[in-house]
Amino acid sequence: MYEILCLNPISSSGLKLFPNSFQMTDQIERANGILVRSAQMHGLDLPESLLCIARAGAGVNNIPLDNCSRRGIVVFNTPGANANGVKELVLAGMLLASRDVLGGAFWVASHKDDPDIAQSAEKAKKAFAGRELQGKKLGVIGLGAIGVLVANAAHDLGMDVYGCDPYLSIQNAVRLSRYVQIVGEDSEQLNACDYITIHVPATPSTKGMVNREWLEKKKDGVVILNFSRDVLVHDEDMADALARKKVGRYVSDFPNEKVANLAGAIVFPHLGASTEESEDNCAVMAVNQMADYLENGNIEHSVNYPSCTLGPCRHAARICVAHYNRPSVISQLTSLCAKDHINISDMVSKSRGDYAYAMFDVESPVSHDFEEEVAAMENVIQVRVIEKKRSEDGE
Repeated sequence: MYEILCLNPISSSGLKLFPNSFQMTDQIERANGILVRSAQMHGLDLPESLLCIARAGAGVNNIPLDNCSRRGIVVFNTPGANANGVKELVLAGMLLASRDVLGGAFWVASHKDDPDIAQSAEKAKKAFAGRELQGKKLGVIGLGAIGVLVANAAHDLGMDVYGCDPYLSIQNAVRLSRYVQIVGEDSEQLNACDYITIHVPATPSTKGMVNREWLEKKKDGVVILNFSRDVLVHDEDMADALARKKVGRYVSDFPNEKVANLAGAIVFPHLGASTEESEDNCAVMAVNQMADYLENGNIEHSVNYPSCTLGPCRHAARICVAHYNRPSVISQLTSLCAKDHINISDMVSKSRGDYAYAMFDVESPVSHDFEEEVAAMENVIQVRVIEKKRSEDGE
């Protein structure tokens, strides 16, 4: 029986997918898996029983990745599950930055008791005039699951779209409209855009990327949209650019004391994935990943260990080993199997940076002594033996 802790409310659309061999717990010290959305996990005392964490969303800044990696705790996220919800909010942000819909709506609300409001509105509406998106230039920095959807939708709205992503995957390149022009990070086309929307992860190289130097290269009056992470934008430099009209509007999904008080900023309360559909999609994806890992040892969409799968466990047992990415670990593992007369039916081994993961399907049961011998090997972080019976309990 696996015990699962939810640190945030998780959609029942996902939770109901757990097999019968899983049960929910409210005690972290008993948890084999943790489902989380926005709860801060830094500083939490993670129990020895914990095998994996699944973030129902894309960002994992709230999870102590280094600590998890060193302990063999696999951390999953759900890339693309909330992409459409974020895409739609980005489009709404562009429209709100172009047409003063908010100002107009506030005007109506403040004059709701005026008996001649219809006539008054005709006189007042010129103060809320704007511009159309059609024919304008949009730069999309980061062509992942969200960036591709934004770029394609913007083209459908009649915009000229320029995309920038030095790490564009084949999968996303195939999904990208052929009308989206791929340009360099510091290209003239990108610098001349009327709108720039940012869809990159928060890494040491991207934190503070939107700063004074970056902004000065952009077109006067450019609209900047940030639906990725607050730390990508240097708030003081953005305030200065707005005051000088270098930036026409700044649209952000990340409120803080500085940004909330910026004249010319439109700030949402982190609504990007706050739709019923996104929450359901993230929950379903997170639960499926967690269940497959706990029952079969398979890893997909992990942020700290490599993707690695052998499908359902159909042999006598499956040996799963998280280890440091060092030479000879696999040869030592196979030698131990040979010494104990354990025949390997199938195996897979993958690495990612300093960490690696291997799975061996074997044709006979694995003793506890063998498991302890593997665990004692140099560079082995964690070993799990999954028996065939366990993988079939939920079938």
